[in-house]
Amino acid sequence: MVDPDKLMIKADKFALEESSPDEAIQLYTDACSLLEEDGREQMAFDLYRAGTSVYLKLERYEDAATFLLRWGLAADHCNAVNSQCKAYLSAIVVYLYAHDLKQAEKCYNDCSQIDAFLKSDQNRCASKLLSAYAEGDIEEIKRVAQSSSISNLDHMIIRIARKLPTGDMSALKGKEPVDEEPLDENDLT
Repeated sequence: MVDPDKLMIKADKFALEESSPDEAIQLYTDACSLLEEDGREQMAFDLYRAGTSVYLKLERYEDAATFLLRWGLAADHCNAVNSQCKAYLSAIVVYLYAHDLKQAEKCYNDCSQIDAFLKSDQNRCASKLLSAYAEGDIEEIKRVAQSSSISNLDHMIIRIARKLPTGDMSALKGKEPVDEEPLDENDLT
């Protein structure tokens, strides 16, 4: 039998997210902070998921990625390595979906400083995804977006990952570094 209290809570949550999404996000953020202060980070995971979902609905991708990174940090504090790595990969996917390859690469490099992420399947997936973007390889991006590492993320992230690549990929193909001078083979300095 379905618990009527749970249905009521779900209905209230839906109504708040639809009518006042910023207020809903603030409530999720405050609740996460309170749980973290009490050392109960793992109990905040559903709140992080809900907050990220609202940010994505509002197309506030940078905020969504930041919330995912905060989720990864909370997961680190309670030794939830799998959740931590999934949150970091999710943040990278969100940056890519928002056409921010530079920020996705920075996020990947920062997260790769964390040993747990560096050794993870999610790291390898992110690396393949970023390499495919760097090469402008649309088919490889689509293939990686179908991988099991992506399939094991939250549904909201899977949904946007499966839409990759977004934006103008031709701008990425054959992109040369801008600030480097051409190599002079006669210059031995």
